Amino acid sequence: MSKAVSATEAGRNVNSRIENYRNMTPVQRLEALVQAAGLSDADRALLAAPGALPVERANGMIENVIGTFELPFAIATNFQINGRDYLIPMAVEEPSIVAAAAYMARIARSCGGFETSSTMPIMRAQVQVIGLSDPHGARLQILAVRDEIIAAANARDKVLISLGGGCRDIEVHVFPQTPRGPIVVLHLLVDVRDAMGANTVNTMAETVAPIVERVTGGQVRLRILSNLADRRLARARVSLTEEALATKDFSGRRIIDGILDAYTFAAVDPYRAATHNKGIMNGIDPVVVATGNDWRAIEAGAHAWAARSGHYTSLTTWELSNDGRLVGTLEMPMALGLVGGATKTHPLAQLALRILGVTTAQELAEVTVTVGLAQNMAALRALATEGIQRGHMALHARNIAIVAGAVGEEIDKVAAELAASHDVRTDRAAEIITRLRKA
Repeated sequence: MSKAVSATEAGRNVNSRIENYRNMTPVQRLEALVQAAGLSDADRALLAAPGALPVERANGMIENVIGTFELPFAIATNFQINGRDYLIPMAVEEPSIVAAAAYMARIARSCGGFETSSTMPIMRAQVQVIGLSDPHGARLQILAVRDEIIAAANARDKVLISLGGGCRDIEVHVFPQTPRGPIVVLHLLVDVRDAMGANTVNTMAETVAPIVERVTGGQVRLRILSNLADRRLARARVSLTEEALATKDFSGRRIIDGILDAYTFAAVDPYRAATHNKGIMNGIDPVVVATGNDWRAIEAGAHAWAARSGHYTSLTTWELSNDGRLVGTLEMPMALGLVGGATKTHPLAQLALRILGVTTAQELAEVTVTVGLAQNMAALRALATEGIQRGHMALHARNIAIVAGAVGEEIDKVAAELAASHDVRTDRAAEIITRLRKA
């Protein structure tokens, strides 16, 4: 019987380099994960059985529940971040995403892995004030009662204060000319600790609204958080040698040049940047979903951050260092939590966090951004060499085989033939199935 260990113990002892993981059966992969992450028998049973989220619990999470909807739940191996190994849970339906992330992590691992850092978990709450003829004067009136506003906000969440969080400061922004007249917006800057923070900052915004109306003489309208969490950033960096990037068909220098050209295209052209950044989110969103966090908030913040200069551009940067290494970096808002919401109610979200072994929301944010950087590296490497479709369609061939009616051992046989012929179509798969069954 496997012994359950704490998330901290599991995370510190894990080895993310599981040999031949991709070629194992699902049962074998599960057993390898149980051993590598130190999971319990209960954890094994939860992962092995479908329907990990009971309908009764789902009914308490959202409205009008009629059932549950499952996504494939996978593990990306090979990740080494700040010298520590991580097994990365990912919930996603698109083929090639998990394989690409794990493969890029393996390349990065040979070069020392990824490095990360992050800011404090500061969220913004906005309080909109209208009906003002002196917006700049109103701004100074609000700033004059800064301490009163902070004290009132912090009085609403004693638990957060006890954990070392709370409202740290305020900002006041003025929009003197809008179609609805002058608008003044108070920002509460709140350290939400290990929470995503939406409910906390929304409550604080509502609490301080009467103070704002009293000192300005205006009317408060919206009181809500901002998903542009530009004070809550996570960063990841990777440095890769030519030798690590080289393949049998392409030199490392050729791949580096191709990645730099592809990145430059995304940096200057918003049409390319949209697809480039979607590829980054291919890595980030599955981790966010698997851990029960709000992927829509992360998406909103990411794309707003990508356009902060007034020009929509790449979230990542790729550069050539003085010693000839390819250096990739990603810095972006990452408002993730370990407490509250689905992270505490969804059984698989709780298990995903145990597999990760993260102990703070900042650590989770850093790991998640790392997966985004690895995913971007995979896409650019493919685009710079054989093209994006070759690897993707080879993995997509399994889906096509299933759609065409393949079952059991037929699936791999049909997929292999489709991939080898570079002709991944449902009608072609049907022809192969017919031939196999006649043999």
